[in-house]
This record gives sequence, structure tokens and C-alpha cells, in this order.
Amino acid sequence: MDYPELLPGTLLRRYKRFLADVRLDDGREVVAHCPNTGSMRGVNVPGCRVWLSPSDNPKRKLAWTWELIELPQPDGRLAMASVQTGRANRIVEEALRADRVPSLTGYAELRREAPVACAGEKASRLDFRLDDPERGTAFVEVKQVTLREPDGHGYFPDAVSERGRKHLEVLMDLAEAGQRAVLLFCVAHEGIDAVAPAEHLDPAYARALREAATRGVEVLAQRCEIRREGKRPVAIHLGEGLPVDLERRFTA
Repeated sequence: MDYPELLPGTLLRRYKRFLADVRLDDGREVVAHCPNTGSMRGVNVPGCRVWLSPSDNPKRKLAWTWELIELPQPDGRLAMASVQTGRANRIVEEALRADRVPSLTGYAELRREAPVACAGEKASRLDFRLDDPERGTAFVEVKQVTLREPDGHGYFPDAVSERGRKHLEVLMDLAEAGQRAVLLFCVAHEGIDAVAPAEHLDPAYARALREAATRGVEVLAQRCEIRREGKRPVAIHLGEGLPVDLERRFTA
């Protein structure tokens, strides 16, 4: 996925969930839309370099959107992380259509926001449904991972996620009904090399994820790769697969 031309600046603060104050490199201070409504633990770091996308849509209240942040790593490198949760599904869809998710290749049809009927409950929606006359059906739910704890691992979720746990329950029901059910962690942080459930933040989700794996839900992770021209990020796409360690526990 190509980015529009991004402008660099420095994060001053994020507040009211949807707003971020940024000082652009040309000295202007602007208010940017923050498209991540979660805790942003580990990626809300004032003083770090950020990248904003501009908009000339007169109907928008804010002309800027916060897309990326550069985070210092223990080895002195800077790792870029995407804070734009709305791009995760587009990144994964592009990869699915290009057969860049190795275990999900060869499906003839892809549908977004697939409705799923669950016994005794209202219908739910999962991010993708893949269909093929020979391979059958696969349901895929995508979760973006950006939390890197000091032990170097990535963790999900970054706060209690009741919605995420309900998605796991839907996936478990599908797997037990004989359907293929997949949870795909879209790892949008260049410094993360493996993923684990964040039991220290949401023990109920961690238990549900381990249970889902035993009940037939496939748990995958792939890292986002950010292409640069010079120092400027110009594109992001789904790259290599990463290990998922369901038993790992972070202790501060």
C-alpha cells in the first residue's frame, strides 16, 4: 500500500483519544487526527518523530492524520510503527489478493466484513471471508500489534479488549463447526520479532487465545515492512511471518 506524501514532525502530546499536537519540521504546530482509539501503550511517546498525511477535503475538521512514529530501540536503532489502525485491514487485504500470506493462498474469492451467524447471539462480522470451490471457506480476523515491551517481544492487546475476546469466541465456534478460522496478527512495529498474548494487561484475552488455539483456530503473525525513499516512508506492506508464543508471559 502506497502512502500519500507524508510530512515529518515531532509529537507534542496525544489527548482526548482522537487528537495529537505535532510540531512540523517547518515550525508550524498542528492538530492531527489520531486514528487509534486504544491505549497506544508504547507508541504514544512525546518527543519522537512522527509522520502525518495531509488532506484537502473541506468536509474534514482536521487536515492532518497521524500515520507513523519512530521509536528508539535498545540497540540505538529507530523502529517505525504504524499508529493508523484503519490501514491494517487494507494492508492484509492487499497481501491476501497477492498471495503473500503463505497459508492463505489459492482462494478464488475474498469478501470484506463477512457476517457470521452465531448460535444464540446476534450476527457478528469478521474482517475477511475467503472462498474457493476446492479449498472451501476460511474466515480471517485481523488484529494490529504495536506494543513492544522491554523484553523485546510484541504483545496483544495493549489494554483490556472485550471486543477482541468476542472475536475469538466467534472464531472458536466456526472452527468447531468445521470451518477454517484464522486470527492474523498484523505486526505494525519494525522492532517486534515475535508475538505473545498480553496476559499482564488482559488475562481473560490471553486465556481465550490459548483456548482458541487448542480448539482449532489458526493463529498467525506477519510483520509490516515499510519502504522508504531516503528517510521518508512511501509504502507499507505485509512481509515475513513471525512466531507466536502463546505461553510467553511478560513480567515487568
